[in-house]
Amino acid sequence: MDINVPISFGAFHSTIPELVAVIFGLFSVWFMKKERMVAFPLGIVNVLIYVYIFSITKLFANAAINGYFFLMSAYGWYNWSRKTNHQPTVRISRSSVLEIVLCLAAIASLFLIIRFVLINYIESCVPSWDAFTTAVYMVAQWLLSRKKIENWLLWIVADLIMVVLCISQGLHFTAIQYLVFTMIASSGFFEWKSKLTT
Repeated sequence: MDINVPISFGAFHSTIPELVAVIFGLFSVWFMKKERMVAFPLGIVNVLIYVYIFSITKLFANAAINGYFFLMSAYGWYNWSRKTNHQPTVRISRSSVLEIVLCLAAIASLFLIIRFVLINYIESCVPSWDAFTTAVYMVAQWLLSRKKIENWLLWIVADLIMVVLCISQGLHFTAIQYLVFTMIASSGFFEWKSKLTT
């Protein structure tokens, strides 16, 4: 059985890997919003499937970013589970002005590097948008692993762009997933804001 054979749902088309990835991704982000540790193993399954999906659809930077997400999910899982006197050592907090400036500089630098690679060495179909979303996601994942509330704002921006990118590549269910991610990230921002300790 070819797992990449298109499955049709009315006007929408998908594949088995895409549907499985979407399900794991939605549960992962929902549990992340709730600060539940189960988000990490669910997210790891999601990102590994997307490494494959984005590779075959030639969104190479997004394939690579999912490899990075795998590593950062492992780090986040470790970081969130650390405890001192039965209390978590990492709590929701805001980034300092310096951290925000460094994050913006990191996004700009990563964008330029990734775009250069995509244009000169890889056949990405949309190098600038592919590079931008990848750069934003890399910084967002780092902030998420450290429980910085600003992570949600970066997810919202990149997820909205990914909705359009996925539609352009015929990944309709993935586009729906990113639209739902945008809604969950918006909700996550306000939920985490209500829990801020510093």
